[in-house]
Amino acid sequence: MSAQQTMGLFLNDSLSVNGYTLFANSRITYLIDNCGNLVNTWESNFVSNTSNYLLENGDLLRTARVAGSFTGGGSAGRVELFNWDGDLLWSYNYATPEYHLHHDIEPLPNGNILILAWEAYTEAEAIEEGRNPGAISNGGIWPEQIVEVEMVGTNEINIVWEWRAWDHLVQEHDNSKNNYGIVADHPELIDINYGEISGGFPGGNPDWIHANAIDYNPELDQIAISSRHFDEIWIIDHSTTTAEAAGHTGGNAGKGGDLLYRWGNPEVYQRGDDDDQTLWGQHNVTWILEEDHPHYGKLLVFNNGLGRPGGNFSSIDLWTPPMEGDYNYSIGNSAPFGPVEADWSYSEPGFYSINISGVHALPGGNFFVCEGTSGHFFEVTLDGEVVWDYINPVSASSGPQTQTTNPSSNSTFRATRYPAGYAAFENKDLTPGAPIELNPLPSDCIIFEGPVTSIEEEKIWQGAWLRNNPVSNFLTIINETNGPVNVEVFDLTGRQILHQKSFDREVVMNVIDWIDGFYLLRISGPDKTQSFTQKFVKN
Repeated sequence: MSAQQTMGLFLNDSLSVNGYTLFANSRITYLIDNCGNLVNTWESNFVSNTSNYLLENGDLLRTARVAGSFTGGGSAGRVELFNWDGDLLWSYNYATPEYHLHHDIEPLPNGNILILAWEAYTEAEAIEEGRNPGAISNGGIWPEQIVEVEMVGTNEINIVWEWRAWDHLVQEHDNSKNNYGIVADHPELIDINYGEISGGFPGGNPDWIHANAIDYNPELDQIAISSRHFDEIWIIDHSTTTAEAAGHTGGNAGKGGDLLYRWGNPEVYQRGDDDDQTLWGQHNVTWILEEDHPHYGKLLVFNNGLGRPGGNFSSIDLWTPPMEGDYNYSIGNSAPFGPVEADWSYSEPGFYSINISGVHALPGGNFFVCEGTSGHFFEVTLDGEVVWDYINPVSASSGPQTQTTNPSSNSTFRATRYPAGYAAFENKDLTPGAPIELNPLPSDCIIFEGPVTSIEEEKIWQGAWLRNNPVSNFLTIINETNGPVNVEVFDLTGRQILHQKSFDREVVMNVIDWIDGFYLLRISGPDKTQSFTQKFVKN
């Protein structure tokens, strides 16, 4: 009996977007090809299981964990920049008793970086801003800040822009304190008392908002923020000055640093109830900005599903924010922001990650998913078909694990697929090595240079084509090239299961014993310089 595979590559379908996948859950960041073979690594002195980015010039921008005064989930504190060869070019610890980087950063087109961080306020300061005294302890409160920094030298920064949640609060607990107002009248502001006793902390959770992701839209010059504890996505204006970002006017949208849009849980701003909630503990909000994607311009999120009515399960959700004019979002006088529900969702039985995780869109319409707690990365089409499937073989504590053993400690905050044409790979050595896992199983995986068209489309090359699709008992190739053709068939793991060369005008192959399912056919000329590839189904 052959050994049972437990990690690494399980599937590389021709419909997958060919490229390279970046991930980290330890001191090492890995880059693999679509066959799961190692292409590059970057090693740091610091552990990372938060965000990592491969920049267009081939440099790696990564977050890392350093000790500090903040100990919440997703703590990082450090940013590092490595070149392709693994040399450390720049680093900075954004970590003091007053503030601490956590979860995510975002590289900007101008070369700067957005940093998501906690900042500390005392119990007394929070009460003065309207926090219920019964919902806060001497641990204080940690609202969010976002700073845009310019890298300077090898270990310095310039802060060029900043936004603070602390400047955009509302409360209706105490009319003698700051920020008093009717919460439902101010969806643009953040209720300082929402979730006031969450997290099991005496006096409430100091990590009150718990943002876990940011994304930037250069076309709108806006920033999206994911708040796990509010079960909401927020959008703010980046076109403001720092002074405007601290107020309520200015910027392209004219609203300063107030929330332009929020979605996922309108009960937070008292314009809905449990029945109106659409997000539960979500991660990794992104705009879909791939121009050939059918859902271009929409928002996308990994909806973790913790506390979802009817049971905990995760989903991939995308929706259309209701734009009003060029930069604003429409909302009724007493209604919540729309839409009522997602435009498209993906889920399946057993798909669930209680925390971490992510998703992003790929060119052409697919989505790349990181089911974080299990270290499971996969690519799925709009039709819900999984076309690439991989289990992270790296233990955060001990490194690569042995194939056929049960993977452990392989949870992964996020993984990212970069298409093969991404600028970072130009003039780089992309020679694949071995798989990351120890003692890998034999594999005949092949790299498909581009996605194969659907099986409904007839494919013809120089007079050779597949006669029947679907296929039942016999696979028949018509050859009118007046020469030999090579016929190859692969299963969806990329393993070759048939290879035949023939001069016959009608090439017939018995496939009655094949397992029903999808296969990949490649027909090529004698020197294989001309070919076509087609997916077909056997039933």
